Amino acid sequence: MEQRVNVKFCFKLGKTATETHEMLVNVYGVEAVSKKCVFEGFKCFRDGKEDVEDEPRSGRPPTSTTPDNIERVRRMLADDRRLSLRMIAEELKIILDIVSNIIHEHLQKRKIFGPFVPNKLSDEQK
Repeated sequence: MEQRVNVKFCFKLGKTATETHEMLVNVYGVEAVSKKCVFEGFKCFRDGKEDVEDEPRSGRPPTSTTPDNIERVRRMLADDRRLSLRMIAEELKIILDIVSNIIHEHLQKRKIFGPFVPNKLSDEQK
């Protein structure tokens, strides 16, 4: 939103889209919007659109990442750490990407692999 306002400001100053993008990169670095986004913004402003707010979109709002689902995933992992993402998704009836997001972003869990350790040592290994 902040960058969109800056794009509109540069547009009104008479800057080009390329100049605007370069300025955004100087200020925001890797967090800057893409050049394509700046050009699309300039096109909208040229067409008379003044609003920098998001347009309402159709479709279902994201509802799967709820506190209840986060807690359910946490409990499932506490009961059995070997559960796969697919198993959790099927059990909770939510999509795999949401389960992954809950585990990695909300629960801050990572999958860690350890070295293979044999159950029984051979005579050479003793």
